[in-house]
Amino acid sequence: MKRDIQLVILLLSVIGCSLASLTLWKVMASRERALEEINTHGLNLTQALVTYSEGIVRQSSVLLLGLVERLETEGSGPAQIKRLRELVGRQQPLMPQMSGITVYSRDGHWLMSSNRAIPVGANSSDRAYFIHHRDNPSREPFIGLPIRSRANQEWVITISRRFNDAQGEFAGVVAVTLGVENFLRLFGQLDVGQQGAISLTYTDGSLLVRYPFREQDMGRNFSHSPIYAKYLQGQTVGTASFSSSLDGVERLYAFRKSDKLPLVTTVALGKREALAAWQFEALLSLLVVCGLLGLTGAIGWLLIGAMRRRDVAEDELRVAQQQLVASNQQLEQLAMHDALTGLANRRSFDETLAQESGRARRSATSLALLMIDIDYFKRYNDHYGHLAGDACLQRVATMLASCTRRPPDLLARYGGEEMAVILPETDSAGAAVVARAMLERLSLEPIAHHDSPFAQVTVSIGIACASGADADSLQSLVQRADAALYVAKDAGRNRLHIG
Repeated sequence: MKRDIQLVILLLSVIGCSLASLTLWKVMASRERALEEINTHGLNLTQALVTYSEGIVRQSSVLLLGLVERLETEGSGPAQIKRLRELVGRQQPLMPQMSGITVYSRDGHWLMSSNRAIPVGANSSDRAYFIHHRDNPSREPFIGLPIRSRANQEWVITISRRFNDAQGEFAGVVAVTLGVENFLRLFGQLDVGQQGAISLTYTDGSLLVRYPFREQDMGRNFSHSPIYAKYLQGQTVGTASFSSSLDGVERLYAFRKSDKLPLVTTVALGKREALAAWQFEALLSLLVVCGLLGLTGAIGWLLIGAMRRRDVAEDELRVAQQQLVASNQQLEQLAMHDALTGLANRRSFDETLAQESGRARRSATSLALLMIDIDYFKRYNDHYGHLAGDACLQRVATMLASCTRRPPDLLARYGGEEMAVILPETDSAGAAVVARAMLERLSLEPIAHHDSPFAQVTVSIGIACASGADADSLQSLVQRADAALYVAKDAGRNRLHIG
């Protein structure tokens, strides 16, 4: 009787520990999924903002190009400036982000301002964009750092072009000013939470725009911040997590470099705020588990009390035995499948191959075996990481499984990135049909693999077939299929070979 009680206590301890471990695993796994979703959301926002910023700069550049062409063709006299002002007046409503357009002479004096009277003696020869165009013969547009407008004291970003005189010498500058408030108006429409932030910077770390706006941040350089020092060296897109150097808030950052402009868009979400939903779910799970553990403990206490009576102890023992048998059957079922891919595992493969070999020998039918290996899988893991490698294995397994539809066919994970298919009552020609279907399926739903010569995930397949008495030698069948696999790999991969 005492030994039975000890066994019950041990069983309850195992259940409690298992339940607690499973809950902890579930909570941590859900946290990782939440972080992945947050990072994906952040990267999607950066893509949208990069596209938005590139569109504004492209519109401004096209507008500037037309104005420069008119100035160089028609000149910059009063009549020409008047027509230019009328043209700008018609085009300005098409760009609500634009604060204004200004034309400067070669000495920096204002020739035209689209939306205000020219201040007396206004001169911008000391502005960085003017100096850049004056000293640099390049005709490309120049994106300047944020400055205060001398007309209305608002913060603006300049996009400017140089125009030349008839001799090809510097004649002045045309500049489009984009109000920082216009950028912030769009950024403020995006939901990044109370602790979130959005910024647009040069690739050298100089800040152009940041939401929420803080005047002391304008023109600040972040080249020594962790995101530039650790993540922007050689990367165009990525995520990071660290505490902000501005306010000390820990955030989840997603950044993306523009392909066409020297700009970097960053979206940052407060980590605590972003994980609030996960924290609530985790707390709820813990409360439920604590309740279950308490309930389990209470039931165990009642069970131990009942076991003190001999007749009840015998009934409880039979129930426990039945539960144990059911658990063993479930574990036996689980032991026959690979945990990662859901395919049959090596043990199931060996048993099935032995059974089908005996059946082929008795019925004098053919038995085909396919050995499959994912090409350059180590490079895939090295490039994308092991988590992505696991996901790749799962996707490949799903696609290959869709090509084996007969009930007796078995697709199993043979080991690592290698899989095997048992095809009863199938000759070499039939096995080749299945193998080609697998190669075609992978090509129709490509999985990107930049370190592969094929630029996508492929497989090599070796085929071996046995019939009648030849089906006795399982080792020979496996060896021939494996040898055919290596022939396919040596021949260039992404193909099949019949051994």
